[in-house]
Amino acid sequence: MSQHFDVIIVGGGAAGFFTAINTAEKWPKLKIAILERGKEVLTKVRISGGGRCNVTHACFEPNELVKFYPRGEKELKGPFNQFCSGDTIEWFEKKGVELKIEEDGRMFPVSNSSQTIIDCFMNAAAQLGIKILTSQSVQSLYYSENQAAAVWKIDTQHDKFTATKLVLCTGSNPKMWEMLEGLGHTIVSPVPSLFTFNITDKRIKDLPGVSATATVKVKNTKLEASGPVLVTHWGLSGPAILKLSAWGARILAEKNYQFAITINWLNDMDLAEAEKLLKKYKEVEAKKQISKRAPFDFPNRLWESLVLNAGIAAETKWADLSKIQMKNLAEQLTEGTYQVSGKSTFKEEFVTAGGIDLKEINFKTMQSKLFDTLYFAGEIVNIDAITGGYNFQNAWTSGFMVSKAIGSDGN
Repeated sequence: MSQHFDVIIVGGGAAGFFTAINTAEKWPKLKIAILERGKEVLTKVRISGGGRCNVTHACFEPNELVKFYPRGEKELKGPFNQFCSGDTIEWFEKKGVELKIEEDGRMFPVSNSSQTIIDCFMNAAAQLGIKILTSQSVQSLYYSENQAAAVWKIDTQHDKFTATKLVLCTGSNPKMWEMLEGLGHTIVSPVPSLFTFNITDKRIKDLPGVSATATVKVKNTKLEASGPVLVTHWGLSGPAILKLSAWGARILAEKNYQFAITINWLNDMDLAEAEKLLKKYKEVEAKKQISKRAPFDFPNRLWESLVLNAGIAAETKWADLSKIQMKNLAEQLTEGTYQVSGKSTFKEEFVTAGGIDLKEINFKTMQSKLFDTLYFAGEIVNIDAITGGYNFQNAWTSGFMVSKAIGSDGN
């Protein structure tokens, strides 16, 4: 015997809950259920932002916000004009959750705990009578038009369900993508996004924890990013590296994560300018040891390492610096090449580029163009963002769009 609901939402994560709550608030007569394959809901929300939940980003202009999405920039303009970061803040405040802005623009609950967001969702769902069913792994989806009214048939490993409208919020779930392909949707094959670079190089080998603002380029491509670069035990991380990994997700996958990068540790200073500055320093600090102190705002340990790798002995004084050594040092500072051999996932927040082809979605409603009773929210579609709360904002916005559209035809 199957259970029938007006709306079934598959996926008990951020997008699933936001869709369910907003739908129930707008259309109180609808009978709504969330099906979650795991034993617990909102697991990604729990671990996000180091357990603090990076809810959104303090970027309030839709045209600016879309620039943080390597895939989905064009498509998200309309949705963000309907529900943007400011609306997210207001939504949570109405539910009693106050958010705060950190220096880098990321926004967190004032409580600094993702549990605040989880409690907010669970309480709202309970008050609105949304049924939450866990350990329900969907095995098959079938669209039936044989009855008086068309319905979706959803079979899990334990139960059978039917729904008038179906919302898929299953993130990067290959099994669900496979089922959608079976229904005729096109899936852009997934590749990792937001990852760090594995690099074995003597220049950074003993420097984990050292950070500098730099410009990083992937050789033989147009990929370039500026921002903090963090040395780790396995290579390089930090915002500039993560930006490159997001924008270069497909290109770097094609290279099988074997490629070369150049790093300008002086950010926007070129080779000639660096040489000029070093020359000046040689005149002013002639008697001082080169390796002891960097002539610019620069981590000393990194400076010392680059000096040694430019073929300059630790005890060399500025006065004794040869022209060749100076050129080598300027090159290490502005054009050093590093070989990347592999990637590592950034924290526990695994993000992929890929999913339902954006051409097959109506972004005014987040409806499938193939089935008018099928909707999508969150990362199941081929949209992803850099780190900083943007992926959650896409979840909130797409969930809001679904909720608005889902009952508007009188159901």
